[in-house]
Parts: sequence; C-alpha cells; structure tokens
Amino acid sequence: MAETFALGGDLEVRRLGFGAMRLCGPRILGWPDDRENALAVLRRALDLGVNLIDTSDAYGPEINELQVAEALHPYPDGLVIATKGGLLRNEGGDWIADGRPEHLHAACEASLRRLRVDRIDLYQLHSVDRRVPIEESVGELARLREAGKIRHVGLSNVSIEELERAREVAPIVSVQNRFNLAVRHSERVLEACEQHGLAFLPWYPLAVGDLAQPGGRLEELARRHEATPAQLALAWLLHRSPVVLPIPGTASLEHLEENIAARRIELSHEELAELA
Repeated sequence: MAETFALGGDLEVRRLGFGAMRLCGPRILGWPDDRENALAVLRRALDLGVNLIDTSDAYGPEINELQVAEALHPYPDGLVIATKGGLLRNEGGDWIADGRPEHLHAACEASLRRLRVDRIDLYQLHSVDRRVPIEESVGELARLREAGKIRHVGLSNVSIEELERAREVAPIVSVQNRFNLAVRHSERVLEACEQHGLAFLPWYPLAVGDLAQPGGRLEELARRHEATPAQLALAWLLHRSPVVLPIPGTASLEHLEENIAARRIELSHEELAELA
C-alpha cells in the first residue's frame, strides 16, 4: 500500500491527512470553547506525520483558517495547506454556494491573508453554484493560478460531468467528494481520478453507520485487527485506491491518535473483498 501521493505531481503528501473543520464551534460556527485544544490538535497532527491539512473559508466561517495559521505558522517545509472557496454561511448555519468569479477572487485573497501565505498550495472550488457555469468559476481559479496566488486547483462536491468540464478549463489535481465505507455514490468520480492521476479526498470518511452495529461483520473484522470500526473504515479507504487521501477530522487528541494509527492496518484481499 502506497504511503504517499504526489499531489499535482510535485507535492509529496502522506496519504492520511487531517481535516480541520471540526476544530470550530458547534455546527462549524464560531470559536470552540477550548481554543488551546484546537491548536494542540493541529500541532499534534504534524507530530504524528501528517503533512496535508484541509480547511475552508466557510468553516467558522473564516475561523478555521485562522486556527491553522495560529497553530502552525511559520509552516514547516513539506506541509501542504489546502483550503476552499465558493460556499458562504449565514447566521442560521446554512451552506450557500457562490461561484461567481468576483466572489472567488475576493475569497482567495482573504484566505491568503488569514493563512499568512503568498500562494495557496491547493485551492478547491467548495461547491458548484448552479447559477454559475462551472467553466466561469474554474476560469477564475485558473487566472488566480496564473497570477501565482494558487499552486494547484481542486474541486469539491462535483459530478463526473462537472469534473470533465472543469478539466477543459484548467489543470485539476484533486476532487473532494463525500465517500466512505457506507456511502459510495462517487465511485465513478473516483475511477475518473484514478484514470487521470488525480487525488481523491473523501470527506466524511468515518461514517460507518449500521455497518458498525454490535455483532456485525465490521465489528468482527475490527476486533480481529485490534482496531475500532472507524479505524477499519480508514484502512479500507487507504487500501481502496492509491489516489485516495482520507482527511479525517476531530477535536479530540485521543481520536486523532486513533485515526492516524489506522495507516498501520493491513487488510488482506479476502477482507477487502468482504468489505466491498
């Protein structure tokens, strides 16, 4: 099983990253009650070998990027920070797409300031705005890339058709879609990523749902490996394809340690077939 992936062909990252979203307050809004714990979790992730951190301007909103910078800046060599733009949050916590070029331009500039960088390693369109052709949204990201503000362009929450349309406009290096052991609607998108050598970042990677019920097969397999069902779910993702880069998130130091330990789990062909 490959331990690393060359994101965009030039950013070598360990395949198990960290999604920072859950370090915000309840419902991903505001600051957490324990602000120092959030910083400690980010720093511990790096201690454990993580070198891919995923965030977004919508988490908090804005707060998550500030947390990343406060905890980790100045960033060590080899650390890849990925962020996203194109989603807004209102006071009720709703997620509202805004893929207008002028919004994405302003959002990227603001993320640069919050993250304290001159160029963002991976900037992802957080969601397709149904009011704006994806070509227009990605076209602005391409211009930001040409201006040196973005190193690589990624997409999130896209269909295979949208991925192909975006690839006509700009080099795309990654896709971040919902995908886990229990929810596999993006299988065709993952297959396209494999075909084109793109990274696939599954969000909500730890959802095991009914599969983890007591007495179930997942629990039995986890017990065989002296692991938790969540760890087995992460191990399955790592084995699923060499282009898969899971980014599990947590605000717990204990759960962080458990998640990162999942990369040591080796699954047999028979076990993989059973989980599939």
